[in-house]
Amino acid sequence: MGLLMAAHEAWWITIPKAFLVINVVMVFFAFTTWLERKLLGRMQLRFGPNRAGPKGLLVPIADLLKLIRKEAFAPSGAKQPLYIIAPVVSMATALAAFSVLPFGDGWNLWGHHITGSVVNVPISLILIFALGSLGIYGFIIGGWASDSKYSLLGSMRTCAQLVSYEVSLALSVLGVVLMGQSLNLQAIVDKQQHTVWFFIPQFVGLLVFMFGAIAETSRPPFDLPEADTELVAGYHTEYSGMRFGLFFLAEYLSVFAVSCLMTALFLGGGMPIPFSEFPTALQGSTLFSLIVVDAILLSVFMGKV
Repeated sequence: MGLLMAAHEAWWITIPKAFLVINVVMVFFAFTTWLERKLLGRMQLRFGPNRAGPKGLLVPIADLLKLIRKEAFAPSGAKQPLYIIAPVVSMATALAAFSVLPFGDGWNLWGHHITGSVVNVPISLILIFALGSLGIYGFIIGGWASDSKYSLLGSMRTCAQLVSYEVSLALSVLGVVLMGQSLNLQAIVDKQQHTVWFFIPQFVGLLVFMFGAIAETSRPPFDLPEADTELVAGYHTEYSGMRFGLFFLAEYLSVFAVSCLMTALFLGGGMPIPFSEFPTALQGSTLFSLIVVDAILLSVFMGKV
C-alpha cells in the first residue's frame, strides 16, 4: 500500500523533501569533518580546530569558502572534459543514494501522504548498490584523466579494493533480504518493527557488512587508494579547489550512506523499540505532533548511524 501511495505523491511534496534531505546531509557532512579533526587532535595531544567560531565550529564554513576561492589548476596533459566530470560523477552518485533511504515510516498531513524517503522504489537496496558501483567510475576516470602516475596507481587501487569489497557487502545482506522478504528498505524496516531487529539473527552479516563498508568507503585502515606515504594523495593528487572538494564530499557522503543503510538493514531504522507503537502513537493530525514525532524518529535514526 505504501508503494502505491508513493507512486501518487505530488511533485511539490517530493521536491521539498529532496531539498531538505540534501541540506541535512550537507550539514552533517560539514560538522562530521569538524568532529573527526577534533578527535584526531585529541589522539595526537593537540586541540584541533579552535580558531573560527566557538570551539572551532565555523571551521567547516571557512573550509568551504577556501575551496570555492582557491585556484582550480589542471595538469597540461589532463584529458578534458573527463578530468572535470569525474568528481561530479562521484559526488552525484553518493548523494543520490540518500533518495531511497527511509528516514521515517511516512505521514499523513492535510490529506496528503508523505513517504519516509524521497523516492520509494521496490528495489531500493539494489539501487543503492548500483549507485555505489557507478560512483567508482568517478574515482577511476579522475585518476586516469589526471595524466599522473600517482593518480593512476591510486585509481587502480580504488578499482581493485572497492569492486572486491562490493562482493562481501552484497553477500552480507542476503540473509536480511530473505528475512525481510523484500528488496525495499522501508519494507525491511517495517518487518523488523513487527519481528526482531535483524542484527540479532544476522550478527555475522552485520560484522561482514560493517568491515566491508569501511573498506568500500576507503576509511582507515583500508585507505590504500589514498595512501599519502606512497601515492601523495592517490586518485585526487592533481585536483585542487572545489574539484578536490567534490571528491572529499563524495567520500564522506558514502560513509553516511552506508551507515544509514546498515541502520535500516540491521538496526530497525528509526524505530526505537521493537513491538511498540512509540513514538508513532503520539502522532496526531496537527503539524506540531508531526514535527515532534519526526524529530524523535530522526534523532533515533541518526543516533544509530
